[in-house]
Amino acid sequence: MTEPCDLPAVTVRALIGERKLSPVELMDSCIRRIEEIDPAVNAVIARSFEAARATAQESEAAVMRGDSLGPLHGLPLGVKDLIDARGLPTSFGSVLFADNIAAEDEAAVAMLKRAGAIVVGKTNVPEWGAGGNTRNALHGATGNPFDPDRSAAGSSGGSAVALATGMVPLATGSDTGGSVRNPAAFCGVVGFRPSPGLIASNSRNMAWLQISQLGPMARNVSDACLMLSCMLDRDARDPLSAILHAGGTPVRETYRDPPRTDLATLRIAATCDFGFAPTERAIAETFRKLATFGSAFRSLEWTHPDCSHADEVFRILRAVAFLGRHRELAEKYPDKVGPNIRDNVAEGLGYSALDVARALSLQTALYRSWQQFFGEHDFVIAPTVTISPRPWSELYPATIDGTPTKSYFHWLALAYAVTNAGHPAVAIPAGRDGAGLPFGIQIIGPRGGDVATLSVAREIEALLAANPETARPVPDLAWLRRQPPMSGRPGFLDFD
Repeated sequence: MTEPCDLPAVTVRALIGERKLSPVELMDSCIRRIEEIDPAVNAVIARSFEAARATAQESEAAVMRGDSLGPLHGLPLGVKDLIDARGLPTSFGSVLFADNIAAEDEAAVAMLKRAGAIVVGKTNVPEWGAGGNTRNALHGATGNPFDPDRSAAGSSGGSAVALATGMVPLATGSDTGGSVRNPAAFCGVVGFRPSPGLIASNSRNMAWLQISQLGPMARNVSDACLMLSCMLDRDARDPLSAILHAGGTPVRETYRDPPRTDLATLRIAATCDFGFAPTERAIAETFRKLATFGSAFRSLEWTHPDCSHADEVFRILRAVAFLGRHRELAEKYPDKVGPNIRDNVAEGLGYSALDVARALSLQTALYRSWQQFFGEHDFVIAPTVTISPRPWSELYPATIDGTPTKSYFHWLALAYAVTNAGHPAVAIPAGRDGAGLPFGIQIIGPRGGDVATLSVAREIEALLAANPETARPVPDLAWLRRQPPMSGRPGFLDFD
């Protein structure tokens, strides 16, 4: 029998509204799953079970009274540990912030709660979200739900694992170099990076820098759409939001259930590497075989937007962002921050104003080139990540197919190619790779074309789901229950 925690968010919300499923029953199911499975994967690092059960009881009472119910009424929610949820710790995966309790909700979390979601816990991240491997010296490593010795990617790794294993139906994420998309691909779930400004953030210290964005994570596209529709609002504290939503809040219903798209009308560009990403040969081979579904489109052309200087642009802008946020910590507590933070700050200090000006100019040229490309192509599809999941004991891939990577984040190039241009992208599961581990693709849409991108992703998701070989893979929960605790694995709390 299917447990309530394994049902899609759209389904459980409908059942709650029809009085066929109690919010208390759903919450208890999610909590049981966390207690049973989390020791093997270490995804939920702060828990709010007592408060969540009390809120679920209030939600049930509202249903029985016949109150007006929010679109997320009674749905358990996991919140990434870079994002504030009032009363719960926001540690950022840093030993320096182990006792930091959030006094208020992040704007997006507040909106989700107003829509009826119930925060059940915080999900693990790399220290300060740096790097694509979810491990830190405070809470330890998060294991992949298909093999706990392998990486769940990051930085939203805890959220992706919690979703894949049925601990929660919805979870928050954030994405700079693919931090929503990469763990979604590694764990067989869905992650959406929106156009900058669509989801407001009141916590970015460099609010005009668009490379970092909040995004919804779920087990399917329809659930992600439901969650996204509850995160949309204009917030004057976020200048990108204030500009994008200057004409008022977008129509939530359109995002909640995007119009259908006929795939046969679309001009699709497909690429394994955007011309510069160090994609593993086995991943490129998996993607090329998968792309046989190109017959569903009006046309599929193996090409890509211009990504000239993409590495340089992302490297410098990322370093600037880390320098602005972490310089004082790295200088004051060099022995209490991890190598990724130290390296980013040191790199940022090495750049001149001329370097930053060049990066911003190159980014502008790259953006304009992408707009021209999207005048001739409707969407781009690509693998989400350059590699198959590797052991989490490897801080980052030093080589890919024997060739050294340029930095600890170079292996994320398929994701940050999109970040540079600021286009919406949704990562969806697409079966397994040659190693038998989850494989994901990303659908990239035109700037501001978030609804259309989600619509196309939903159609492609349905196309893939019709074939058992390309459908979303599901972890073996019975096997996970028998696995030893992550905390007993060598190097669990060490990232140096």
